[in-house]
Order: sequence, then C-alpha cells, then structure tokens
Amino acid sequence: MSLVDRLRRGLRRTTDQLFGRLDTLTSERRRSLDSGGGPEATASIDTLEALEEILIEADLGVVATNRLIDAARGHVDGRDLLASVKGELCRLLDFRPMPSGSVPCPKVVLVVGVNGTGKTTTVGRLARLAIQEGQRPVICAADTFRAAAVEQLRVWAQHVDAEFVSARAGADPAAVVFDAITCGKARQCDIVLVDTAGRLHTQVNLMGELDKIRRVAGRAISGAPHETLLVLDATVGQNGLHQARKFLESSGVTGIVLTKLDGTAKGGIVAAITADLGLPIRYIGVGEQLDDLLPFSATDYVDALFRSSW
Repeated sequence: MSLVDRLRRGLRRTTDQLFGRLDTLTSERRRSLDSGGGPEATASIDTLEALEEILIEADLGVVATNRLIDAARGHVDGRDLLASVKGELCRLLDFRPMPSGSVPCPKVVLVVGVNGTGKTTTVGRLARLAIQEGQRPVICAADTFRAAAVEQLRVWAQHVDAEFVSARAGADPAAVVFDAITCGKARQCDIVLVDTAGRLHTQVNLMGELDKIRRVAGRAISGAPHETLLVLDATVGQNGLHQARKFLESSGVTGIVLTKLDGTAKGGIVAAITADLGLPIRYIGVGEQLDDLLPFSATDYVDALFRSSW
C-alpha cells in the first residue's frame, strides 16, 4: 500500500463523517448556479455559514476556519468553493522542513507529551523511519520511572537494529541522555531519539526535569536538543491544542507528532494547531501497523481529506 493510500485509509473517519459534507455543499451550490438561482459572483451567506459549521465541527478551530472562509468569500466564485478551501488549507499547512545542514551530528530529538499519547511507540517508529532513510539512530530510554517503556524501546531497537541506551530504574534521565549522545558521537550515528517520561505542564518537578535534560543535552553537543517533538492524541480534539500551547510555553516545542488520526472524525485539529500556534506537523499516525507513522505532507493530507485530486 502506498503512502497516500495509507493516509487515505487512516483519515477515512474524518473524511466520511465531516469533510464528505463539503462535497454535498458544493454540489448543491453548483446546481443552484446551473439553474440560475442565487448570486453568481461569490458564495452566498447561507453557503458560507454552512461551510463554517462543517469546518468547526471538524475541529479546525476558529483561526483556521476564518482563514478558509475568507478565501471562499473573497477570491473565487461559488463554483470554485471547494477548490478555494483546498488551496487555502494546503497553504496553511505547508511548513517547510527544518534545514538539516546546520545541525551537528548526531541530531538530538526530544519526544515529549502526556501519558497515553503513544510517545514510546512513536520513538520506535521514528527510529525505523530514520533507518529507512539511511540514517543510524540511537534510541534513548530516558523514561527511567516506567520499566515497561524501557523494555518496549529495547524491543524496538532490536527489531530495527538501532543503538540503544538505558539505565537502571530511577536513574537520572538527564544522565541517560548524556550517555546516549556520547554513544551517538562515538559510533558516528546520525540521530539520537529521546523518549521522556509522560508529564503534564502543571507538574512542576517533571517540567523541571525536562529543563535539566535540555541543559545537559546542550552540554553534550552544540545546540541540543535540535528538535523537540510533542506527541498529541488526535482523538482528544481541542484539548490537544491546549496541551500544545502549554508545552510550547514551557518546553520549547518545535513540531508536532499527531497520533491516532485513524480513531477520530476530528482530523481538522491538524489545521487548528498550525493556525493557532504556528507549529508544524512533522509526523502523523494513521494506524497500528509499523509503517503507519508518516512524514506529514500538506498536499497529501488535503487530497486525502477531500478524497480527490486537484
């Protein structure tokens, strides 16, 4: 199955339950114009209100929805309503990737978030993607309070043939990260993927621990961590946006991994995160298979949502 096909499969619930309504809306608009009814210059007020309802229910949020409504209202006639929404959504989501040439080797990536979002599995899948791209990863098990997480990552490392660094239960997570970076430099690895303990932004001690990890990583290699990925569960909808905002304020998040998109009809949260916070979506999880963590592509995502090509 191709990447685009996996994406379409994973987004089916969002597409069927909400974005499919856009096809109905625009079809009705075209029939009205063909029959000579309604204003032909721009989308009608009723059409725009219906569009706004659809987008809000898909969890795009107010900022992204207003941007799409403005595009539909001001720049196209009613016949091109769907194309205008697609085009503006693609532009909204189209963040350029971070430049890799300026990052030391190994690149250090912190993976953070609350419990239950799929952080540990995400780290394993990121290691698999790195190997598929010809890179040598180090998996760092810095969640020293949860033995199951360490063992899960050990299995992942064995499965994908990645370097693995861990420590005894209760060890200092920052020390584990330092050791992992040292290992990565000594063995000429390309990337160090750090799994951290699940935490809430309100847990002062755990957030302080994250600050320490960042400081120690920066001493181990210049500029580290070079990326901090926040893993969010797409099924929590707008609560995920609240989590992202708090982690952005407290831990320097640079990108989002959005998991469990296959389990929700609220896939529009992707646009809400980007529009409200200016954070890029780096990866999306669209299933439970090993290869169901996909690098995010704005064009592929929008095409999958709307079922069709441009």
